[in-house]
Amino acid sequence: MTTTSSTRAACSPDLWHHYGRNRADTDRSVPDSFHSVWAQDGGPGVEVLGDITGLVVADLGAGAARHAAHLAARHAPARVDAVDASPAQHAMARDLYGHLTPRRRTVHADAVELLDAHPGSYDVLYSVFGSLDFTDPRRLLPAAARALRPGGLLAASTLGHYLDGAPAEPDVQHADLPARTPDGATATMRRWVLQETVWTEQLDGAGFTAVSIDRLPSAAPGARTAETLLIRAYRRS
Repeated sequence: MTTTSSTRAACSPDLWHHYGRNRADTDRSVPDSFHSVWAQDGGPGVEVLGDITGLVVADLGAGAARHAAHLAARHAPARVDAVDASPAQHAMARDLYGHLTPRRRTVHADAVELLDAHPGSYDVLYSVFGSLDFTDPRRLLPAAARALRPGGLLAASTLGHYLDGAPAEPDVQHADLPARTPDGATATMRRWVLQETVWTEQLDGAGFTAVSIDRLPSAAPGARTAETLLIRAYRRS
């Protein structure tokens, strides 16, 4: 029997099952702001996406879809697709922000598969420490370019270095990070923490142009704080 990636995903444990549950129990509000930095306490806001009025947008690795909810409620896009492969995150997003449908649509899907299925369908794609961090860029970035309309924008926030202070990778190399299955067993997940030059090379090779990467320092020192790389690139026309 041939096993598709969707079948494999369905059989795999949901390593995002526990993420964000405590906050969801106490905070069901639509956020008043859109933050790009790791600490989610400042930095550039929704202006990194440009004017999205009337545009079709997707949040890749949306989690509980708080960023997508803010956009749908405050910035009048035609539609924001909050995309996440985690069953738990998808269910949480639907529970928290289902009332914003149809302007904010919750999509349970692998980001690459969703993008491949909708060529030329999006004006803006973004990832705030989402799919760009947890998907091989050699798969995700070409799929993102194909899914954008010519001239469409990809914007992403990703780590400028590892949370333990180790430097970003000088080539396309992932790290295996600790995670938990729904029943609490230990597991690992892959994360790509790459240097600016590596991101630039991958974006250029995937079909993007006008690549810009800004390094945003953490607002406050402390354990598990990190600089943010803010990436913006446009699909070649």
